[in-house]
Amino acid sequence: MASRFILSYELVFLSMLLWDTNEPPVIKRKRCIASPCKRRRCTAPSSSLDLCAGFTVILTWWKLRDTISDESFIKSIPHRLAVLVLSPAYKKAARELPEFSDKVRAELSLLADFEDSKGHSIDGAADKFANIICAAVPQDAASRVRRSMLELLYHLGRWIYIIDACDDYKNDVKSSKFNPIAELYPPIKGKIPEDGTGNLKTTLTHSNNLVCLAFELLPENAWSDIIRNMIYFGMPEMTERVLNSELKGN
Repeated sequence: MASRFILSYELVFLSMLLWDTNEPPVIKRKRCIASPCKRRRCTAPSSSLDLCAGFTVILTWWKLRDTISDESFIKSIPHRLAVLVLSPAYKKAARELPEFSDKVRAELSLLADFEDSKGHSIDGAADKFANIICAAVPQDAASRVRRSMLELLYHLGRWIYIIDACDDYKNDVKSSKFNPIAELYPPIKGKIPEDGTGNLKTTLTHSNNLVCLAFELLPENAWSDIIRNMIYFGMPEMTERVLNSELKGN
């Protein structure tokens, strides 16, 4: 039950991407924890949704543990409570997806070490996060599909990490938290300098383009048109909004 509160757009996207090409989605109307009184349209359970639910629980669990290690005891109390509530779901997911759980733990540890050392390489930090996302690629996928999926998820993960660092830039600078963008491009009047913004747009656009190219090599499924809209239009729009400081607070 608790795991339903940690749904993320990234994992919804992943579930659509990993959807079985021979499995049409079944739409039903039912009540859920977010709408207990009124029936809502939703997708019936599927192998892809079950798999990504496990990914979500594992990612959230290890992220919470990472946050607890970084914060003081008082500040970490909400995260400790969240770990306690999520514990049964995590144990179940880790039993079913042990390789993914081990990969997330290892890469988050490497990422934490990198951030503690205040590394100036954006690629170094983004690479470790991207490797976590790549761990979601099914091991039994056909070799051609697996290669394309790894390429897509690597650059999607890289894009997510960098765009998130850009979005957090002002707050991280104010609170003196590590931010790889701020390490490479120190703030001018609290903002990313203009040359930094230009370079970041170039690298984000490059990863976005590689996501699109890799996606076109994958077989079509029931969600392909929606995914195509997200990567061709949604990601570039998000890049512009974040780099123009139009997202925070909206």
